[in-house]
Amino acid sequence: MARINDQMRKERQQRTWVVVLLALAMVICAIIAASVGPVYISPVETLGVIMYHFGLPIEVSWSRSTDVIVWVARLPRVVMACAVGAILAVCGVALQAMVRNSLADPYILGINSGASTGAALVILTPIAAFFGVIALPVFAFLGAMLATVLVLFLGGNSRLSPYRLILAGMAVGYALNSVTSFMIFASDSPEAARTVLFWLMGSLAAISWLTAVLTIIVATMICFGLSLMSPILDALAEGDDASLALGIEPVRTRFFLLVIVALAIGVAVSGAGTIGFVGLVVPHLARGLVGHSHRYLLPASVFLGATFLTLADIVARTLFAPSEMALGVVTGVIGGPLLIILMKHRVRSDA
Repeated sequence: MARINDQMRKERQQRTWVVVLLALAMVICAIIAASVGPVYISPVETLGVIMYHFGLPIEVSWSRSTDVIVWVARLPRVVMACAVGAILAVCGVALQAMVRNSLADPYILGINSGASTGAALVILTPIAAFFGVIALPVFAFLGAMLATVLVLFLGGNSRLSPYRLILAGMAVGYALNSVTSFMIFASDSPEAARTVLFWLMGSLAAISWLTAVLTIIVATMICFGLSLMSPILDALAEGDDASLALGIEPVRTRFFLLVIVALAIGVAVSGAGTIGFVGLVVPHLARGLVGHSHRYLLPASVFLGATFLTLADIVARTLFAPSEMALGVVTGVIGGPLLIILMKHRVRSDA
Protein backbone atom coordinates (compact mmCIF):
# COMPACT_ATOMS: atom_id res chain seq x y z
CA MET A 1 0.00 0.00 0.00
CA ALA A 2 2.83 2.39 0.85
CA ARG A 3 4.44 1.71 -2.52
CA ILE A 4 1.17 2.49 -4.28
CA ASN A 5 0.79 5.74 -2.35
CA ASP A 6 4.35 6.74 -3.23
CA GLN A 7 3.70 6.02 -6.89
CA MET A 8 0.53 8.11 -6.86
CA ARG A 9 2.37 10.95 -5.11
CA LYS A 10 5.11 10.87 -7.75
CA GLU A 11 2.56 10.95 -10.55
CA ARG A 12 0.82 13.96 -8.99
CA GLN A 13 4.15 15.74 -8.62
CA GLN A 14 5.05 15.00 -12.25
CA ARG A 15 1.72 16.34 -13.48
CA THR A 16 2.10 19.44 -11.35
CA TRP A 17 5.54 20.09 -12.79
CA VAL A 18 4.19 19.64 -16.32
CA VAL A 19 1.53 22.28 -15.65
CA VAL A 20 4.17 24.63 -14.21
CA LEU A 21 6.41 24.14 -17.25
CA LEU A 22 3.47 24.78 -19.60
CA ALA A 23 2.76 28.04 -17.76
CA LEU A 24 6.41 29.05 -18.11
CA ALA A 25 6.34 28.16 -21.81
CA MET A 26 3.28 30.39 -22.27
CA VAL A 27 5.05 33.36 -20.67
CA ILE A 28 8.19 32.85 -22.77
CA CYS A 29 6.14 32.46 -25.93
CA ALA A 30 4.22 35.67 -25.15
CA ILE A 31 7.45 37.64 -24.72
CA ILE A 32 8.81 36.27 -27.99
CA ALA A 33 5.54 37.07 -29.78
CA ALA A 34 5.74 40.68 -28.60
CA SER A 35 9.30 40.86 -29.92
CA VAL A 36 8.71 39.41 -33.39
CA GLY A 37 7.40 41.54 -36.24
CA PRO A 38 8.45 43.80 -39.11
CA VAL A 39 10.61 45.60 -36.55
CA TYR A 40 12.49 43.09 -34.43
CA ILE A 41 12.90 43.97 -30.77
CA SER A 42 15.06 41.91 -28.44
CA PRO A 43 13.15 39.88 -25.83
CA VAL A 44 15.18 41.64 -23.11
CA GLU A 45 13.91 45.04 -24.24
CA THR A 46 10.40 43.66 -24.60
CA LEU A 47 10.48 42.34 -21.05
CA GLY A 48 11.84 45.69 -19.87
CA VAL A 49 8.95 47.59 -21.52
CA ILE A 50 6.43 45.29 -19.85
CA MET A 51 8.08 45.63 -16.44
CA TYR A 52 8.26 49.41 -16.81
CA HIS A 53 4.53 49.72 -17.57
CA PHE A 54 3.71 47.55 -14.58
CA GLY A 55 5.51 50.05 -12.37
CA LEU A 56 8.59 47.96 -11.61
CA PRO A 57 11.84 49.84 -11.03
CA ILE A 58 13.88 49.46 -14.21
CA GLU A 59 16.16 51.75 -16.18
CA VAL A 60 14.66 52.86 -19.51
CA SER A 61 17.19 52.05 -22.26
CA TRP A 62 14.83 51.83 -25.23
CA SER A 63 13.38 54.42 -27.58
CA ARG A 64 9.86 55.83 -27.54
CA SER A 65 9.05 54.01 -30.78
CA THR A 66 10.08 50.69 -29.24
CA ASP A 67 7.78 51.36 -26.29
CA VAL A 68 4.85 52.09 -28.60
CA ILE A 69 5.46 49.04 -30.78
CA VAL A 70 5.61 46.64 -27.83
CA TRP A 71 3.02 48.12 -25.47
CA VAL A 72 0.46 49.55 -27.91
CA ALA A 73 0.78 47.53 -31.11
CA ARG A 74 1.84 44.02 -30.11
CA LEU A 75 1.17 43.26 -26.46
CA PRO A 76 -2.64 43.69 -26.57
CA ARG A 77 -2.71 41.24 -29.44
CA VAL A 78 -0.56 38.74 -27.54
CA VAL A 79 -2.75 39.03 -24.44
CA MET A 80 -5.83 38.51 -26.60
CA ALA A 81 -4.30 35.42 -28.22
CA CYS A 82 -3.57 33.94 -24.80
CA ALA A 83 -7.08 34.70 -23.54
CA VAL A 84 -8.90 33.33 -26.59
CA GLY A 85 -6.67 30.25 -26.79
CA ALA A 86 -7.33 29.50 -23.12
CA ILE A 87 -11.09 29.96 -23.53
CA LEU A 88 -11.33 27.72 -26.59
CA ALA A 89 -9.19 25.02 -24.98
CA VAL A 90 -11.06 24.80 -21.67
CA CYS A 91 -14.42 24.94 -23.44
CA GLY A 92 -13.28 22.02 -25.58
CA VAL A 93 -12.31 20.08 -22.46
CA ALA A 94 -15.67 20.82 -20.82
CA LEU A 95 -17.69 19.85 -23.89
CA GLN A 96 -15.74 16.62 -24.36
CA ALA A 97 -16.51 15.67 -20.77
CA MET A 98 -20.17 16.63 -21.13
CA VAL A 99 -20.84 14.58 -24.27
CA ARG A 100 -18.23 11.89 -23.49
CA ASN A 101 -16.72 12.30 -26.92
CA SER A 102 -13.06 13.20 -27.38
CA LEU A 103 -13.80 14.66 -30.82
CA ALA A 104 -16.20 17.29 -29.47
CA ASP A 105 -15.36 20.98 -29.47
CA PRO A 106 -17.30 24.29 -29.42
CA TYR A 107 -18.34 23.67 -33.04
CA ILE A 108 -20.03 20.39 -32.24
CA LEU A 109 -22.88 22.11 -30.38
CA GLY A 110 -23.22 24.98 -32.85
CA ILE A 111 -22.11 27.53 -30.24
CA ASN A 112 -19.39 29.01 -32.46
CA SER A 113 -21.89 29.26 -35.31
CA GLY A 114 -24.40 31.08 -33.11
CA ALA A 115 -21.81 33.58 -31.90
CA SER A 116 -20.64 34.15 -35.47
CA THR A 117 -24.18 34.77 -36.68
CA GLY A 118 -24.79 37.34 -33.95
CA ALA A 119 -21.52 39.13 -34.68
CA ALA A 120 -22.11 39.09 -38.46
CA LEU A 121 -25.52 40.65 -37.85
CA VAL A 122 -23.80 43.59 -36.16
CA ILE A 123 -21.21 44.03 -38.91
CA LEU A 124 -23.63 43.77 -41.83
CA THR A 125 -26.52 45.82 -40.43
CA PRO A 126 -26.88 49.26 -38.75
CA ILE A 127 -27.26 47.65 -35.31
CA ALA A 128 -23.88 48.98 -34.19
CA ALA A 129 -25.11 52.56 -34.71
CA PHE A 130 -27.75 52.05 -32.01
CA PHE A 131 -25.76 50.01 -29.47
CA GLY A 132 -22.24 51.37 -29.98
CA VAL A 133 -19.07 49.44 -29.21
CA ILE A 134 -20.83 46.90 -27.00
CA ALA A 135 -22.95 45.65 -29.91
CA LEU A 136 -20.45 43.04 -31.16
CA PRO A 137 -19.79 41.18 -27.87
CA VAL A 138 -23.42 41.43 -26.78
CA PHE A 139 -24.86 40.04 -30.00
CA ALA A 140 -22.15 37.37 -30.21
CA PHE A 141 -23.15 36.20 -26.73
CA LEU A 142 -26.86 36.37 -27.63
CA GLY A 143 -26.16 34.32 -30.75
CA ALA A 144 -24.26 31.76 -28.71
CA MET A 145 -27.11 31.60 -26.19
CA LEU A 146 -29.66 31.22 -28.99
CA ALA A 147 -27.68 28.31 -30.36
CA THR A 148 -27.52 26.79 -26.87
CA VAL A 149 -31.27 27.14 -26.35
CA LEU A 150 -31.97 25.56 -29.74
CA VAL A 151 -29.62 22.68 -28.98
CA LEU A 152 -31.26 22.12 -25.60
CA PHE A 153 -34.72 22.23 -27.17
CA LEU A 154 -33.83 19.83 -29.98
CA GLY A 155 -31.76 17.64 -27.65
CA GLY A 156 -34.66 17.22 -25.26
CA ASN A 157 -34.64 18.99 -21.91
CA SER A 158 -35.92 16.01 -20.00
CA ARG A 159 -33.41 13.52 -21.39
CA LEU A 160 -30.36 15.50 -22.32
CA SER A 161 -28.25 12.62 -23.61
CA PRO A 162 -24.79 13.24 -25.10
CA TYR A 163 -25.70 11.72 -28.46
CA ARG A 164 -28.80 13.85 -28.87
CA LEU A 165 -26.74 16.92 -27.96
CA ILE A 166 -24.22 16.13 -30.70
CA LEU A 167 -26.91 15.63 -33.35
CA ALA A 168 -28.77 18.75 -32.26
CA GLY A 169 -25.55 20.77 -32.26
CA MET A 170 -24.67 19.67 -35.78
CA ALA A 171 -28.14 20.61 -37.03
CA VAL A 172 -28.11 24.01 -35.32
CA GLY A 173 -24.57 24.72 -36.51
CA TYR A 174 -25.38 24.01 -40.15
CA ALA A 175 -28.56 26.10 -39.96
CA LEU A 176 -26.84 29.12 -38.40
CA ASN A 177 -23.92 28.91 -40.83
CA SER A 178 -26.47 29.08 -43.64
CA VAL A 179 -28.04 32.16 -42.06
CA THR A 180 -24.64 33.85 -41.88
CA SER A 181 -23.88 32.98 -45.50
CA PHE A 182 -27.25 34.38 -46.57
CA MET A 183 -26.57 37.66 -44.75
CA ILE A 184 -23.20 37.97 -46.48
CA PHE A 185 -24.75 37.26 -49.88
CA ALA A 186 -27.59 39.74 -49.30
CA SER A 187 -25.34 42.52 -48.02
CA ASP A 188 -25.30 45.75 -50.01
CA SER A 189 -21.76 46.54 -48.85
CA PRO A 190 -19.01 44.47 -50.52
CA GLU A 191 -16.49 45.87 -48.06
CA ALA A 192 -18.57 44.77 -45.05
CA ALA A 193 -19.02 41.34 -46.62
CA ARG A 194 -15.25 40.97 -47.09
CA THR A 195 -14.73 42.07 -43.49
CA VAL A 196 -17.11 39.41 -42.24
CA LEU A 197 -15.54 36.70 -44.40
CA PHE A 198 -12.05 37.49 -43.09
CA TRP A 199 -13.32 37.85 -39.53
CA LEU A 200 -15.14 34.51 -39.73
CA MET A 201 -11.77 32.86 -40.34
CA GLY A 202 -10.32 34.50 -37.24
CA SER A 203 -8.24 37.62 -36.79
CA LEU A 204 -6.47 39.43 -33.96
CA ALA A 205 -5.78 42.58 -35.94
CA ALA A 206 -6.65 45.96 -34.41
CA ILE A 207 -7.07 44.57 -30.87
CA SER A 208 -7.15 47.32 -28.24
CA TRP A 209 -6.07 47.09 -24.62
CA LEU A 210 -9.70 47.44 -23.51
CA THR A 211 -10.79 44.41 -25.52
CA ALA A 212 -7.76 42.39 -24.44
CA VAL A 213 -8.19 43.19 -20.74
CA LEU A 214 -11.92 42.44 -20.74
CA THR A 215 -11.30 39.14 -22.54
CA ILE A 216 -8.50 38.08 -20.20
CA ILE A 217 -10.75 38.84 -17.21
CA VAL A 218 -13.53 36.66 -18.64
CA ALA A 219 -11.02 33.95 -19.52
CA THR A 220 -9.62 33.95 -15.97
CA MET A 221 -13.08 33.69 -14.44
CA ILE A 222 -14.18 30.91 -16.81
CA CYS A 223 -10.99 28.90 -16.38
CA PHE A 224 -11.02 29.28 -12.60
CA GLY A 225 -14.71 28.38 -12.39
CA LEU A 226 -14.32 25.26 -14.52
CA SER A 227 -11.26 24.24 -12.50
CA LEU A 228 -13.39 24.31 -9.35
CA MET A 229 -15.81 21.98 -11.15
CA SER A 230 -13.12 19.47 -12.13
CA PRO A 231 -14.57 16.66 -9.94
CA ILE A 232 -17.95 17.22 -11.60
CA LEU A 233 -16.37 17.04 -15.05
CA ASP A 234 -14.61 13.82 -14.03
CA ALA A 235 -17.98 12.35 -13.07
CA LEU A 236 -19.70 13.47 -16.28
CA ALA A 237 -16.88 11.95 -18.33
CA GLU A 238 -17.54 8.61 -16.63
CA GLY A 239 -21.23 8.64 -17.59
CA ASP A 240 -24.63 9.51 -16.16
CA ASP A 241 -24.72 6.52 -13.84
CA ALA A 242 -21.45 7.51 -12.21
CA SER A 243 -22.68 11.11 -11.88
CA LEU A 244 -25.92 10.06 -10.22
CA ALA A 245 -24.02 7.75 -7.86
CA LEU A 246 -21.99 10.77 -6.71
CA GLY A 247 -25.10 12.91 -6.24
CA ILE A 248 -24.64 14.93 -9.47
CA GLU A 249 -27.71 15.50 -11.63
CA PRO A 250 -26.26 15.20 -15.18
CA VAL A 251 -29.06 17.00 -17.07
CA ARG A 252 -29.02 20.13 -14.93
CA THR A 253 -25.23 20.11 -14.77
CA ARG A 254 -24.91 19.95 -18.56
CA PHE A 255 -27.38 22.82 -18.89
CA PHE A 256 -25.35 24.94 -16.47
CA LEU A 257 -22.09 24.11 -18.23
CA LEU A 258 -23.59 24.90 -21.62
CA VAL A 259 -24.53 28.38 -20.42
CA ILE A 260 -20.97 28.95 -19.17
CA VAL A 261 -19.50 27.72 -22.45
CA ALA A 262 -21.90 29.90 -24.45
CA LEU A 263 -20.81 32.99 -22.52
CA ALA A 264 -17.13 32.19 -22.97
CA ILE A 265 -17.42 31.42 -26.69
CA GLY A 266 -19.47 34.57 -27.25
CA VAL A 267 -16.69 36.66 -25.74
CA ALA A 268 -13.97 34.86 -27.68
CA VAL A 269 -15.74 35.03 -31.05
CA SER A 270 -16.68 38.70 -30.62
CA GLY A 271 -13.02 39.58 -30.14
CA ALA A 272 -11.18 37.19 -32.45
CA GLY A 273 -13.71 35.72 -34.85
CA THR A 274 -14.17 32.03 -35.53
CA ILE A 275 -11.04 29.97 -34.85
CA GLY A 276 -11.11 26.24 -35.28
CA PHE A 277 -9.15 23.24 -34.01
CA VAL A 278 -7.93 24.85 -30.76
CA GLY A 279 -10.78 23.38 -28.70
CA LEU A 280 -10.35 20.03 -30.44
CA VAL A 281 -6.59 19.48 -30.67
CA VAL A 282 -5.33 21.11 -27.47
CA PRO A 283 -7.28 18.82 -25.07
CA HIS A 284 -5.79 15.79 -26.85
CA LEU A 285 -2.27 17.18 -26.45
CA ALA A 286 -2.93 18.02 -22.79
CA ARG A 287 -4.23 14.51 -22.05
CA GLY A 288 -1.05 13.07 -23.48
CA LEU A 289 0.94 15.18 -21.01
CA VAL A 290 -1.09 15.04 -17.77
CA GLY A 291 -3.69 12.31 -18.21
CA HIS A 292 -7.48 12.44 -17.97
CA SER A 293 -7.99 13.96 -14.53
CA HIS A 294 -9.57 17.39 -15.00
CA ARG A 295 -7.70 18.68 -11.95
CA TYR A 296 -4.59 18.75 -14.15
CA LEU A 297 -6.17 18.63 -17.59
CA LEU A 298 -7.93 22.00 -17.30
CA PRO A 299 -4.89 24.11 -16.27
CA ALA A 300 -2.69 22.26 -18.74
CA SER A 301 -5.19 23.00 -21.52
CA VAL A 302 -5.34 26.67 -20.49
CA PHE A 303 -1.58 27.20 -20.85
CA LEU A 304 -1.24 24.94 -23.88
CA GLY A 305 -4.16 26.60 -25.67
CA ALA A 306 -2.75 30.07 -24.99
CA THR A 307 0.67 29.01 -26.28
CA PHE A 308 -0.78 27.30 -29.35
CA LEU A 309 -2.80 30.31 -30.44
CA THR A 310 0.02 32.75 -29.72
CA LEU A 311 2.37 30.74 -31.95
CA ALA A 312 -0.30 30.53 -34.64
CA ASP A 313 -0.74 34.30 -34.52
CA ILE A 314 3.01 34.81 -34.98
CA VAL A 315 2.81 32.75 -38.17
CA ALA A 316 -0.33 34.58 -39.33
CA ARG A 317 1.20 38.04 -39.12
CA THR A 318 4.77 37.28 -40.20
CA LEU A 319 4.64 34.56 -42.86
CA PHE A 320 3.48 36.90 -45.65
CA ALA A 321 4.27 40.26 -44.01
CA PRO A 322 3.15 42.98 -44.48
CA SER A 323 -0.01 41.08 -45.48
CA GLU A 324 -1.73 39.09 -42.76
CA MET A 325 -3.26 35.63 -42.98
CA ALA A 326 -6.52 34.70 -41.33
CA LEU A 327 -5.75 33.08 -37.99
CA GLY A 328 -8.23 30.27 -38.59
CA VAL A 329 -6.30 29.25 -41.70
CA VAL A 330 -3.10 28.83 -39.66
CA THR A 331 -4.80 26.85 -36.88
CA GLY A 332 -6.43 24.64 -39.52
CA VAL A 333 -3.14 23.98 -41.31
CA ILE A 334 -1.43 23.14 -38.01
CA GLY A 335 -4.35 21.45 -36.28
CA GLY A 336 -5.55 19.24 -39.13
CA PRO A 337 -2.38 17.15 -39.59
CA LEU A 338 -1.77 17.19 -35.84
CA LEU A 339 -5.22 15.76 -35.20
CA ILE A 340 -4.64 13.02 -37.79
CA ILE A 341 -1.37 12.07 -36.08
CA LEU A 342 -3.06 12.00 -32.68
CA MET A 343 -5.92 9.85 -33.93
CA LYS A 344 -3.53 7.39 -35.61
CA HIS A 345 -1.56 7.14 -32.37
CA ARG A 346 -4.78 6.54 -30.45
CA VAL A 347 -5.87 3.78 -32.86
CA ARG A 348 -2.50 2.06 -32.47
CA SER A 349 -2.70 2.35 -28.68
CA ASP A 350 -6.20 0.83 -28.65
CA ALA A 351 -5.21 -2.00 -30.98
